Amino acid sequence: MDPTPASNTVESPGSHTSWKRFALFCVPAGAAVGGILVAMASGALAASFSISGQQFKIAADEMHGEGFTQFGWVNATVRDQPVPLATAGIRSAEITGLCQSVLTTEFPLVGSISLMLTAGDAGTPVQASDLVIDMEQMDGNAEFTNMEIGRDASTLDKGPDGLGSGRGHTDLFGMQSDTIHVEGLEQTARAASAGTFKLHNLSLGVSRGDAECF
Repeated sequence: MDPTPASNTVESPGSHTSWKRFALFCVPAGAAVGGILVAMASGALAASFSISGQQFKIAADEMHGEGFTQFGWVNATVRDQPVPLATAGIRSAEITGLCQSVLTTEFPLVGSISLMLTAGDAGTPVQASDLVIDMEQMDGNAEFTNMEIGRDASTLDKGPDGLGSGRGHTDLFGMQSDTIHVEGLEQTARAASAGTFKLHNLSLGVSRGDAECF
């Protein structure tokens, strides 16, 4: 990956970047959350799909993306339970050392079951286009270029086509950048989608007990 000139770069000063607080600030008031839910119910805005009641974890040694946007959002389960999230979109991404895991607890007679997927760890990174992740938390060492912070979420235009105008809500806090680069990525998410997702050296396994990415 080519180095980015320092004049166009916003870089985290420390070794630990937590976005959990940012996800909370993306939806700053109960009135805003209520407005989104009313709009979703009336069909003015549409969630991509109903999310499950389970979290899953994503980790990666390194991720580089072109065209990044993020804003606060509210998804819903099939039971119509609202779940506030931070929605991140990347137009194209390369991911090295990807790990994704789901832990399901309290299976009758079995106990906990873990599903783990790994890819992109044999010299060829995972490639994704129009990647969208609805997350609750993200940690890592992050670097952005040409960053815009505090932009109205309905006007975001650097991420996947239609993500800002299609899902970002007027008056909500948004951010975007030309590129995003994260090392030591750890993410807790509720949903993910992509136009294309190429998994090189894919390995998927199911085991008893707790075997998560982090």
